[in-house]
Amino acid sequence: MDTAKRRVLLAAPRGYCAGVDRAVQTVERALQIWGAPVYVRKQIVHNAHVVQMLTDLGAVVVDEVDEVPPGSVVVFSAHGVAPQVRELAAQRGLQVVDATCPLVAKVHREARRFAAEGLPIVLIGHAGHEEVEGTTGEAPGSIRLVAGPDDVDRLDLPVDQPVAWLSQTTLSVDETRATVERLRARFAGLVDPPSGDICYATANRQAAVRELAHECDVVVIVGSANSSNSVRLIEVALDAGAGAAYRVDEASQLVAGWFEGATTVGVSSGASVPEQLVQGVLDRLVAWGWPVAREVRLVDETLRFALPPQVRAQTK
Repeated sequence: MDTAKRRVLLAAPRGYCAGVDRAVQTVERALQIWGAPVYVRKQIVHNAHVVQMLTDLGAVVVDEVDEVPPGSVVVFSAHGVAPQVRELAAQRGLQVVDATCPLVAKVHREARRFAAEGLPIVLIGHAGHEEVEGTTGEAPGSIRLVAGPDDVDRLDLPVDQPVAWLSQTTLSVDETRATVERLRARFAGLVDPPSGDICYATANRQAAVRELAHECDVVVIVGSANSSNSVRLIEVALDAGAGAAYRVDEASQLVAGWFEGATTVGVSSGASVPEQLVQGVLDRLVAWGWPVAREVRLVDETLRFALPPQVRAQTK
């Protein structure tokens, strides 16, 4: 192949969103203030490299707060927790630093409000995901979970009464829209949240991949397998016309055979991926004879979230 015709397109925005940046900084600050160990309930964000980096600094990841020694510092992950988790932490005398993404916290508030109004709530999301578990815990008697449009007809709710809907923040924008349309077709009194629940970063990264995917023979998404928003980017790339799409945690997982016969390669990353992992993929492509990437920027992101109050100061 004429290597002069090869292109690498780099999607922007990509990588860290404001919620992930806040969560990672929160753990780093907590370690500076209190020293190791600082306990983190679940993975602070869904990226294996970030979790390992924080573990190396002295963070200890636990599944539940009952694994945390009484009186210790525990950080709640960006995905949020159910009220029962907060109650157990209080019973154990834990010093809680809450790194829940403010956009996830917004969904929690909406769940509580709809439940207080007596509305049944349809939550669009993936069973077992920490964010879904946290939101469901805010109104367990009111929430029914659906994964997509095909689940809507199985809901055991009266169609002649108002029903509210919410969604996990990291879903496919297109599939969520399709699910809401199915809900609206079935429930004439469907009540919308005040604003969409898909977070700005998820939507932006999907739009950026969609912008370049139709030009690409291969799209590479950097992100961990348990990262919902990273997995969704693969789906978006394929739906937008990419010839093939692959997810890798890092450059070492790239397979040279993926790029045989390709002319244009697209690269992006999920919202919890450090930029150095993306750069590693680009460097590997250059080593294999591909040109330096050209960035395709859709929008600029300027949103920042304040750190939790317990870690805004560098000293105790």
